Amino acid sequence: MNLRSSWVAETGQTREDTRLNQVGATTMINPVQVRSGVLPGSYDGKYRLSGFWMDKASAMTAIVSEGRAVIQGDISQGVYPVALPASAQVTFAAGDAQYGRIDLVVLRIYDNLYDGSTRNEAKVEIVQGVPGQAPKAPAAPPRSLPLYEVTVPAGASGGNGGIPWNTSLKDLRTPVVALGGILPVEGPVLPGAHPGQYQDTANNQLQRWDGGQWVAYPEALGGIVPTSVNATTAGSYTGQYRATAAGPIQRWSGAAWAPAYPGPYFNDSLDGGYTLSTTFVNTLVDRAENPLALSFVAPESRQAILSFGSKTELSLNSGTTGVASSALMCVRITQGATVLREVDDELSAFASKSSSATDAVSVSTTQRLSGLTPGATYTVTAYYRSTNANVRAWFDNSFLQVTPQY
Repeated sequence: MNLRSSWVAETGQTREDTRLNQVGATTMINPVQVRSGVLPGSYDGKYRLSGFWMDKASAMTAIVSEGRAVIQGDISQGVYPVALPASAQVTFAAGDAQYGRIDLVVLRIYDNLYDGSTRNEAKVEIVQGVPGQAPKAPAAPPRSLPLYEVTVPAGASGGNGGIPWNTSLKDLRTPVVALGGILPVEGPVLPGAHPGQYQDTANNQLQRWDGGQWVAYPEALGGIVPTSVNATTAGSYTGQYRATAAGPIQRWSGAAWAPAYPGPYFNDSLDGGYTLSTTFVNTLVDRAENPLALSFVAPESRQAILSFGSKTELSLNSGTTGVASSALMCVRITQGATVLREVDDELSAFASKSSSATDAVSVSTTQRLSGLTPGATYTVTAYYRSTNANVRAWFDNSFLQVTPQY
């Protein structure tokens, strides 16, 4: 086997062995030990982890590609760098006649000083599992790095098709990088070793270990997090912005993502109704949708543009003639139970008629709202009245719109 290691053999370590194994990969897990793992990288730069890739060579044989890795021993044993400069093959034993089993492919260090094996070498080898109805992978030996679990079906052999390689391999490789490097995540997400450590996740998000968890790092401070970041990921700081797949920009409030520029807020009713009331009311006869209202959140600017209107028509009660009248639409603005702006004729949109009949007309008005409390929720409710109790004031296609100013 061509797997090379430094500082294992009692004699015979070559200069070539030493050069091949100067990896400098020490992703810490505590002040003394490092994480066992494979050095990242690929020939074309397209993949995070190509070292020790395993694939089919024949029915019961797999080929393990070249790579470099580090294997951490017990706390007093240090870390073993290994290198496989050319691919190697491993051959699996035939399957059990009755049950399947799971084998484990590992990089293993034999060190006579600690294991009494009378061997001092590094090997790519198979740890054979126990067949069973629900087989489990065997435990990894000391001073070894698991690469793959391989499911060997019952009866598998070179003569009957062997191992179904497309479905039998479970990749266990994890990467390591030099101290202070950004770790590309492949496989399980492991805890950090110190606050300020960074990792790059499988969905291309940069994260920082804060001492207790991995926290998403802003793509660029003051910049906009792209849609490629997982939609369930929390923001890194209050005021951070992100793009969404739907388009609108969102802002992190410290607890949740919310529209960065909410609005415009709009509500309407295409259902017509009338009133004979000479005082403002929010319910119209013959209209099913009562009252017409909308709520909005005040922006940081404390200002918003309010628009409202309706198609109006005035009709006399039976037996009534020669009466002039007006139809008025206005709004009441509230914050909770507090009325902040009351209905008023001077703030209304209105249409008038003389004693002669007139057609329906559309009326609207636009006004500025100011002095709002940022983040507070306000409610706008439509009200209507007629100026004559004998004249029906009709309102149809009524609408309310609030456009926050940013």
